[in-house]
Amino acid sequence: MQIYVRKEGQEQPYWPVGPFHVRLPFVHYRWELADSLQALIMFVVGLAMIPLLEKYLGIPYEAALAFCFIAGACYMLPALLGVPLVPGWITPAIPVVLLFLGGFEPGPQAIQAMFALQLVVFILFLVLGITRMGSKLVDWIPNSLKNGIIIGAGIAALLGELREGGRVDGTPVSLIAGSALAIYLLFSVSFKAAGERYPLAKKIADLGMVPAMIVAMIIGWVVGEYPVPEIKWGITDPDFGLMWEYLPFSVGFPGWDVFLLAIPTALIAYVIAFGDIVVGFVLIDRVDHLRKDEAINDDVDRIHHVTAIRNAIHAFFAPWPGLAGPLWTAAHATLAERYGRGRSAMESIYSGGGTFWITGFLALFLLPLVTLFQPVLPIALSLTLILTGYICIMVGMEQLKTNAERGVAAMVAVTLALPDPKSTVYAVIVGLVLHLLVERRRIFGKDADEEPVAAAAAGE
Repeated sequence: MQIYVRKEGQEQPYWPVGPFHVRLPFVHYRWELADSLQALIMFVVGLAMIPLLEKYLGIPYEAALAFCFIAGACYMLPALLGVPLVPGWITPAIPVVLLFLGGFEPGPQAIQAMFALQLVVFILFLVLGITRMGSKLVDWIPNSLKNGIIIGAGIAALLGELREGGRVDGTPVSLIAGSALAIYLLFSVSFKAAGERYPLAKKIADLGMVPAMIVAMIIGWVVGEYPVPEIKWGITDPDFGLMWEYLPFSVGFPGWDVFLLAIPTALIAYVIAFGDIVVGFVLIDRVDHLRKDEAINDDVDRIHHVTAIRNAIHAFFAPWPGLAGPLWTAAHATLAERYGRGRSAMESIYSGGGTFWITGFLALFLLPLVTLFQPVLPIALSLTLILTGYICIMVGMEQLKTNAERGVAAMVAVTLALPDPKSTVYAVIVGLVLHLLVERRRIFGKDADEEPVAAAAAGE
């Protein structure tokens, strides 16, 4: 139970601090048991960044593990500061970031490049948040372009796992079984109906993608797709001293030429992150009408401020190939589904997200858990990417209202999913041009309020 209790229909209690709404567990929201249990498994996804830190930045495991503790502390900031989204990486941007890092030698050069990229991303979020341009983008960007980017990001995430040479080639049994089970448990109409009739099914549903992840890991061990873990006991001991040797303060700061090279990748990452914000609020809107007891504050500028802070911390203290994104789509979808089942299932959208990442941070100290999941980190990352792809496609298609919008969005999505580092830039250009040519009654000047003739003829 918490000290401050929300009155019916009002926003969750908070302490105002500048643009932020500060909320603490047991003070402003209750502790959610279901989200604690999820986090004890789901926290391993954050550890899946370690292989990328080792390969692309040349950072040893002990220092990379310390980076994960910095990331874990940053994950707690959004719920603390008043953001109703479950944070994560800018996941669909990871292939583009790795392509950028591939142009630098692992070690000091790559660390400097990652610092430059993350600092530019920080500046983008900060400027757009302070000027309040971020919230205006929601209205300015055509619906077809926004949702085309969302769908395209989802397709790119799926292709990365399912294409030839992807993780499905090396671990087909565990990956396919885990993905199918996760999609069934989270989105199946039949399982949702079973949850209304059977208490056991409802308890399984409360755990989100955790049952699917556990099943995938067990299958991976049984069929030999992953090695059996060597469990160690005690408290995790991250080497922060060694970590300091791989920070910009030790390896040096990059020159202006590196910052200039980082700008295109940063812009691509921002466009994808903006799509994540849209997806996050759409997932909330899908269940918000079921929760008349809570008014959710969807301040886009606050999301920009908090995401900027997280990227700044990472840039200086844990350069992060995943970047700091506003949404972990798979985890947020799980929480949103349970939030829609009423106040007894989840007291507040903030209690769910806050409990989740506080537990996830504490789990990093449990050495038995860290060593248990260490061999199967790739499956945790793969399931997250596949669920992210499924949700992005589902939400993006749901938001398209006319045939004209669907056609433009499809072209944007296909362009974005192309295996080209500039595909996001091309997708934006394609979306804007087609929006003018296909969706508007007047290419130049103010558009009319009427539906396009073509849409009317199609019976829309």
